[in-house]
Amino acid sequence: MPYISLNPTTNETLKTYPSWDSHHLAAALEKTWNAQRTWAQMTLPDRAERMHSVVKLLHERIDEYAALMAIEMGKPVREGHAEIKKCALVCDYYAVHAEHFVQPEMVQTDAGKSYVSYEPAGVVLGVMPWNFPFFQVIRFAAPALMAGNACVLKHASNVPQCALALEQLFRDAGFPPHLFATLMIESADVAEVIASQHVNAVTLTGSESAGREVASHAGRHLKKCVMELGGSDAFIVLKDADLELAATFAVKSRFQNCGQSCIAAKRIIPVADIADEFVSLFIKKTKDLKIGDPMNETTQIGPMARFDLRKDLHRQVVDSIGQGAQAIIGCEPMRGEGAYYPPSILDRVTAKTRAYHEELFGPVAAVIRAANEEEAIRIANDTRFGLGSSIWSRDTEKAERLARKIQAGCSFINGMVRSDPRLPFGGTKASGFGRELSYHGIREFVNIKTVWVR
Repeated sequence: MPYISLNPTTNETLKTYPSWDSHHLAAALEKTWNAQRTWAQMTLPDRAERMHSVVKLLHERIDEYAALMAIEMGKPVREGHAEIKKCALVCDYYAVHAEHFVQPEMVQTDAGKSYVSYEPAGVVLGVMPWNFPFFQVIRFAAPALMAGNACVLKHASNVPQCALALEQLFRDAGFPPHLFATLMIESADVAEVIASQHVNAVTLTGSESAGREVASHAGRHLKKCVMELGGSDAFIVLKDADLELAATFAVKSRFQNCGQSCIAAKRIIPVADIADEFVSLFIKKTKDLKIGDPMNETTQIGPMARFDLRKDLHRQVVDSIGQGAQAIIGCEPMRGEGAYYPPSILDRVTAKTRAYHEELFGPVAAVIRAANEEEAIRIANDTRFGLGSSIWSRDTEKAERLARKIQAGCSFINGMVRSDPRLPFGGTKASGFGRELSYHGIREFVNIKTVWVR
């Protein structure tokens, strides 16, 4: 099956690429393995110099990359610019801090000298999604490369141009040939890559089902893995919240990237005392969003990335309405060309509906009203997912106490969930395991070695 780059705004096929056969794949993996052995001997300052070159090129090519994301997966260029800036931020962060994060740690024991050494794992396979086609890759690649590893990328099949642009980016920044390689392979071939003697670890960002499949192969071959999977983040609004602020960020958190984000505020949970007022503000602000051509700088909502994803989302909406949820705005695919789905709100969502239990990966908000803050916490935890969460309240001490009760990889108070290179990122329960970013992320793919000297 070829890779097909299709514009979701026009349904136009842009380019096609043939998939590799097993011989091509095996040769590519061996080249990357050989490149890593040389790269691992390079000093951290020399690695940092090349990573700083990546930062420079990202800024120089920001318009090019934003346009590429717009035509290949429908991201508005204003959001594409923000994504590339965040990529540059992560690369700069690791270029500056990696040497400190992986320097040996002296430990006082009965030895003459003993310490912990952080040595590169080898070749890391990244299985990455289409929703943030540059940032998701950079998020794993920047720390992995700075730690002395090599990276091979199996990107989502609908963003092949982004995948190849990333490979070219590292090559142009002066990284050794083949150290970062894009693999033009089918999803079914991922198991072969994991099994290869030339691959030492795997990280995946994607669906729960994909995570279970890849993690099972990694376990079978005893390869270290990190899984960042789906999410159905709770957005809890307490009675003492700044409702204007909360509603503004509820819209931004739920509908950025056309709602196609693992850390979007997918379950909006206002307590009864303020639910009507909050939902009214939320509706008003959602209606103000500008839908249009993602190449237009003023567009806030572009098309969904694929037509099949829109179809699946709408089925979840229709079923939820049939199960008792109320369609407040939107909730119908837009007519005409393009995979457009309008910003939509389902109110009165209960445990009897699909929208309560499933991740809605698109521009649909599920409003689940809670009787009080205790019930809000119960609802927040009544999910198999555990990626992010947020609480909105003027009483930050109380909000912190409540945040500790939420089963999630992160809890934000009076702020929308987002990733930051200075903080670890990842989930619990069916949202995965392991951490990206911060020093935690760079240490996921190193050999933590004890050295003891008499």
